[in-house]
Amino acid sequence: MPIMDFDLRQMEIFCRVVELKSFSRAAEAVFLTQASVSERIAGLENSIGVRLLDRLGRQIVPTRAGELLYTHATRLLEMKKTARLEMEGFLGLKQGEINIGGSTIPGEYILPKIIGRFYDKYPFISVKLTISDTTEIERLVQNGALELGVIGSRSSSQDLTHYDLWKDELVLVVHADHRWVKKKMVSVDELLEEPFILREAGSGTQKILEEILDAAGMDGIRSLKSAACFGSSTAVKEGVKSGLGVSILSSRALDAEIKTGSLKIVKIKGISSIIRVFYLIRDKRRTLSPSCKAMLDFLKTTQME
Repeated sequence: MPIMDFDLRQMEIFCRVVELKSFSRAAEAVFLTQASVSERIAGLENSIGVRLLDRLGRQIVPTRAGELLYTHATRLLEMKKTARLEMEGFLGLKQGEINIGGSTIPGEYILPKIIGRFYDKYPFISVKLTISDTTEIERLVQNGALELGVIGSRSSSQDLTHYDLWKDELVLVVHADHRWVKKKMVSVDELLEEPFILREAGSGTQKILEEILDAAGMDGIRSLKSAACFGSSTAVKEGVKSGLGVSILSSRALDAEIKTGSLKIVKIKGISSIIRVFYLIRDKRRTLSPSCKAMLDFLKTTQME
């Protein structure tokens, strides 16, 4: 039996290969060449004396031994991160990089401006913003890929701490020549008969719409006459402009279209306004870096323009 030995850098590279299922993508993630990553994995396998990864076509998957090592490697890397963060906190350092996520509306329409204001105050902290749907941002925060997230609906996860940030209004929107523009107001029954453009299942907007229809005694979004389902507010807006259907969107995403007159807002009878809250989330199980703590405090005290 060889003497088994490995260092944390090898563990980091090995974990990235397992998670990304690719030597080339892992190489980009750890800032090495693909040849160097392959060489280090080969050295790790030789040191341990067993194959850790199988090459199945273009995809890399761990062997049983690789799965066992991955379990311990992730724990070691988390311990390293915790030690670094606690030392930075002790020294009061506010520099480095923050990984933050935003669901579509806060990610595209709110956070870029606020990050700019944050950078003015903390020029030595770089912010990396990931934009996805609410469900995916929650998942990335929980697995440690993101330190903070801003989402459009409250999570049920017990591991996440929530902070109320900003309010947002959702509105019914139609194209400029739609017959409803002259009516100004439509009933819920009329809405159910009109072709409707949905957001994807994981979006905060979709979750809020589901709650509204349930509260009105309907069978959730299944009550709607679905014309299409798109993965972003931008795609939904283009679909409404083309006459594909109507939709409910954040007023934050409609400023330009309302000003130019390409889209119109129509009220729904019996519903004065649809207000939701954007939440700041973090995983309470993980230690915040000083720079991340600075971002958290900044977001909690910053008003949305």
